[in-house]
Amino acid sequence: MKVNGSHTLKAPIDKVWEFLMDPESISKVLPGCKSLEETQPDVFEGTLEIGIAAVKGSYSGSVQLLDKERPTSYRMIIDGTGKRGFVKGEASIDLKAQDEDTILSYDADTQVGGLIANVGQRMLSGAAKMIINQSLKKLDKELTSDTAE
Repeated sequence: MKVNGSHTLKAPIDKVWEFLMDPESISKVLPGCKSLEETQPDVFEGTLEIGIAAVKGSYSGSVQLLDKERPTSYRMIIDGTGKRGFVKGEASIDLKAQDEDTILSYDADTQVGGLIANVGQRMLSGAAKMIINQSLKKLDKELTSDTAE
């Protein structure tokens, strides 16, 4: 399953980069994030509670950050499992300064298995986009709040 897109964040690129590299900050913007901690340099483990119909459930997994080019890009290797199945994949994040804003672009390619694979590509893609959009809206809100300095 491939998912990609972009979003303009109302914050400078360095502030966005710092936020994205901090597990405590990221846990605030991931819908259903129950835990997220750095277990090794650039390796994070966590648990998500997803409440979207066919993919509803608890998932635990890891994210490894690779090829970090501060403050413009990095790649992620994602590996997660839950009672309904698994998700494995890779994503790239690119940041581009535009005046005082930052354009965040993402490109992900994931494989799913187990019961969630039976849901169908269209529904899974829709669920993924919903989670990403919720995260980006929360990210924008956190970056523009007075406490995100």
